[in-house]
Amino acid sequence: MTAIKHALQRDIFTPNDERLLSIVNVCKAGKKKKNCFLCATVTTERPVQVKVVKVKKSDKGDFYKRQIAWALRDLAVVDAKDAIKENPEFDLHFEKIYKWVASSTAEKNAFISCIWKLNQRYLRKKIDFVNVSSQLLEELPKVTEESVPSGENQSVTGGDEEAVDEYQELNAREEQDIEIIMEGCEYAISNAEAFAERLSRELQVLDGANIQSIMASEKQVNILMKLLDEALQEVDQIEFKLSSYEEMLQSVKEQMDQISESNHLIHLSNTNNVKLLSEIEFLVNHMDLAKGHIKALQEGDLASSRGIEACTNAADALLQCMNVALRPGHDMLLAVKQQQQRFSDLREHFARRLASHLNNVFVQQGHDQSSTLAQHSIELTLPNHHPFHRDLLRYAKLMEWLKSTDYGKYEGLTKNYMDYLSRLYEREIKDFFEVAKIKMTGTTKESKKFGQRRLSLMATLPRKESAVKQETESLHGSSGKLTGSTSSLNKLSVQSSGNRRSQSSSLLDMGNMSTSDLDVADRTKFDKIFEQVLSELEPLCLAEQDFISKFFKLQQHQSMPGTTEADDLDGGTSSRQHNSGTPLPVSSEKDMIRQMMTKIFRCIEPELNNLIALGDKIDSFNSLYMLVKMSHHVWTAQNVDPASFLSTTLGNVLVTVKRNFDKCISNQIRQMEEVKISKKSKVGILPFVAEFEEFAGLAESIFKNAERRGDLDKAYTKLIRGVFVNVEKVANESQKTPRDVVMMENFHHIFATLSRLKISCLEAEKKEAKQKYTDHLQSYVIYSLGQPLEKLNHFFEGVEARVAQGIREEEVSYQLAFNKQELRKVIKEYPGKEVKKGLDNLYKKVDKHLCEEENLLQVVWHSMQDEFIRQYKHFEGLIARCYPGSGVTMEFTIQDILDYCSSIAQSH
Repeated sequence: MTAIKHALQRDIFTPNDERLLSIVNVCKAGKKKKNCFLCATVTTERPVQVKVVKVKKSDKGDFYKRQIAWALRDLAVVDAKDAIKENPEFDLHFEKIYKWVASSTAEKNAFISCIWKLNQRYLRKKIDFVNVSSQLLEELPKVTEESVPSGENQSVTGGDEEAVDEYQELNAREEQDIEIIMEGCEYAISNAEAFAERLSRELQVLDGANIQSIMASEKQVNILMKLLDEALQEVDQIEFKLSSYEEMLQSVKEQMDQISESNHLIHLSNTNNVKLLSEIEFLVNHMDLAKGHIKALQEGDLASSRGIEACTNAADALLQCMNVALRPGHDMLLAVKQQQQRFSDLREHFARRLASHLNNVFVQQGHDQSSTLAQHSIELTLPNHHPFHRDLLRYAKLMEWLKSTDYGKYEGLTKNYMDYLSRLYEREIKDFFEVAKIKMTGTTKESKKFGQRRLSLMATLPRKESAVKQETESLHGSSGKLTGSTSSLNKLSVQSSGNRRSQSSSLLDMGNMSTSDLDVADRTKFDKIFEQVLSELEPLCLAEQDFISKFFKLQQHQSMPGTTEADDLDGGTSSRQHNSGTPLPVSSEKDMIRQMMTKIFRCIEPELNNLIALGDKIDSFNSLYMLVKMSHHVWTAQNVDPASFLSTTLGNVLVTVKRNFDKCISNQIRQMEEVKISKKSKVGILPFVAEFEEFAGLAESIFKNAERRGDLDKAYTKLIRGVFVNVEKVANESQKTPRDVVMMENFHHIFATLSRLKISCLEAEKKEAKQKYTDHLQSYVIYSLGQPLEKLNHFFEGVEARVAQGIREEEVSYQLAFNKQELRKVIKEYPGKEVKKGLDNLYKKVDKHLCEEENLLQVVWHSMQDEFIRQYKHFEGLIARCYPGSGVTMEFTIQDILDYCSSIAQSH
């Protein structure tokens, strides 16, 4: 490295009047290694310029060339990457960041040290040195000597230091003196040797004068020494006098020490007396309970408001006295122990009195509320517990005191309250639900009476109607009823043929209408009763929960002492019973509120489930009403507190309601699959199609603006798929009614229902129903119409076959089998009278196939008319193209066809 440095100095920097101070062998980081040298240089002329020069070896030879140079004043940051570990990488931040990797850490440290020293000496702007050891910057020469090998130390670092120290800048006074001297010697610039010789002679003259001056001052030195001897004698005399004075003061000092010690003892005694008085005042002020408080705790009236207030204040005062923070040593005093024992006795006595009184209040509440049950059993309302809660809340502060002082009695009161109140609420809630069930079942009794009246009405019907009824029942087979209040008479009216227009039909319609109205009335009444039940239960639970949190001081969501299991709250004997002083911890007070509510209202969930089962038994469609109402109340409860007892209980009941709803949907699908059809009777609108219409109409009215619309949409999807599949199944099994008629009528009914109800989730099914209706209408028209002009149709099929074989249309008339005479012969076989007769027979056939409920006869007849006209125009076109100028035409026109169709429709 020394040889390279000398070579670079000689070849590159000396010609540019620069001196090389430090050198480091580097390559760029992250790329293919191409070595170069970074050099720190200074100019030999003033003003001194410091540079960092990049030198690279030439590609054409072994000589080096100068590639780029940066002024040191442009250097902003030197980043050594790591101040602790050895790392050869470093960054120089000029106008951009240059990343380098040195050949060794020692070279990097020497180069950075040189940069730091040049910055300290020449630059006004300080460079930031990042991740550089402070020891390296503070003890530069030492670090350099330790880091650099001995061979390079002298050549690189030592040379740099000498080169830097060679030049020292003159101060202003030195510059001024040199300028004066040089002005006195005009040839100072032209002849430097003569100037230096002159300065040497003047320096010798000054040295001689200084020696003579020193020799002349020897006499004065002797005089000074004599004066110093006299001063020493005076000092000895003063020291003797000071010693005598010190002996006299020693006795005075001893006396003062005795006085000081006596004063210290007096001060210590006074301090002890003050502290003792302070301790006595502290104990008296904090551990003395007023006689009035003691009397209130022992004999206070817990029934009156004034007595409760006095007992509350006395209990708070007692708690403050018991919880006072005693200072060290206080607990060893006999008086303190006696006072603490007295406080404990007072606490135990008052806690027993309070617990006994509150237990009596709980029992009395049960008796008082029982007297009001008969009054509320008539109406669908629950008794109001607000007066009882209001009276008990007067003891809330005493309960808080009992909770903090005697948790065992507090827990006992909690269990007793739950026991008494659970029995009371159980009686009230069961009576309440009995009233609700009576009101619900009363509706069903009216339905049964009306059903008996309908059966007597059916007995008056003619035998023909009874026969039709039997056929209809055989069509339904074992499909059963979708709901508990849907009558078989309703199904009979849906599937009856269009030929029944007698008095019995009107009687059936009257009975059907009354049954439907009764179903709506029953369901509406059930909905109101169920809503009233939930509306009564919700404020009851919320009021009780609010009272529990305030009375038992459980509103704070924090850990508290208590039991860890619900069994302990239920009063069961646990193997982990504990003393009142060491209660077991529970998860939180919020959990304790929920456990208390669960114990008190343990009968709500089974009673609700029984009521739901009864409603579902009365009418399975009631599950729709219950799902909407229950979802709304669960949503409301969860917005208030998602983890509350009410929210959890209603959520569990909602699961049961949802299960019943799913069961209702599954039963309807199963009933669709079990439908059987009769081989002798006409099908018409299938019962499950009409029942889906009833279900959808009812569901849309119930679920309007409901929270659980998604459940209904899923049910719709399942039902409509079942309807589609089973309509097609029944159509395939039908023998008397054509398949296309069954599909056309039922899908037309489905499309009409979906269009009227505008159910957004069934838009795709609505389009599918419309497409199926259109396809089967067209199929039925083509199948029924067939080929009304059969011979003419065969004739023109032969004409089209000849044209397809390559014969030109105008040359077909020259064919023997298809000449004009043959055409006229075929046309004469279809006069207008025959055509009208054929259309009349077709109309009767269609009328026989279709049912009256959908009223599709005119639609089908119009489609057949259009299809017939299309065939007519097709024949006319073939005649015009293949027999031009022949004058051959059909014996009836399009207008004749329209007249025939119109007169046939009007005649029927």
